[in-house]
Amino acid sequence: MAITRQKKEEILAELVTKFKEAKSVVFAENKGLSVAEIQELRGNLREKNAEMKIAKKTLFKIAAKEAGYEAIPEGSMTGAAGAVFSYDDIVAGAKTIYDYAKEHDALALLGGLMDGKVMTNEEATTLATIPSKEELMAKLVYILKSPISGFHGVLNNTLGGFVRALDAIAKKG
Repeated sequence: MAITRQKKEEILAELVTKFKEAKSVVFAENKGLSVAEIQELRGNLREKNAEMKIAKKTLFKIAAKEAGYEAIPEGSMTGAAGAVFSYDDIVAGAKTIYDYAKEHDALALLGGLMDGKVMTNEEATTLATIPSKEELMAKLVYILKSPISGFHGVLNNTLGGFVRALDAIAKKG
């Protein structure tokens, strides 16, 4: 059944809004995931405040252009493609697709959009392998805490040595 022009315009308007609201968008090619696997993937994305929409590639290209992105190159989106919109963490959608694709050969990362620019497949893969915001914050806290912990240890050992020396003097005298 063909989609009416009015329905296509509604889908296009929704996609334009999503492209504008998202911090990053990655495209994924579905080469035969089952319905259950797609539902599982969508659930994983929802947990990270990201979502996947499936539409015709021409609608994605028009919506991206209307949202202010560079034109998506011809041939960059092949097969049945879906767009994954990340609303909070720019790496969340890409990382979820990348991790899921490692377990399921029927899914592939195609590229994406971020900051008004088109990302190649390699750039999207690089984005997916960047640690998440939470991981980076945890590493920063550890790095900031390390010198303080070391200084605390030095002071503790120095004071402990001083106390032991006083104790030895007290026992002698």
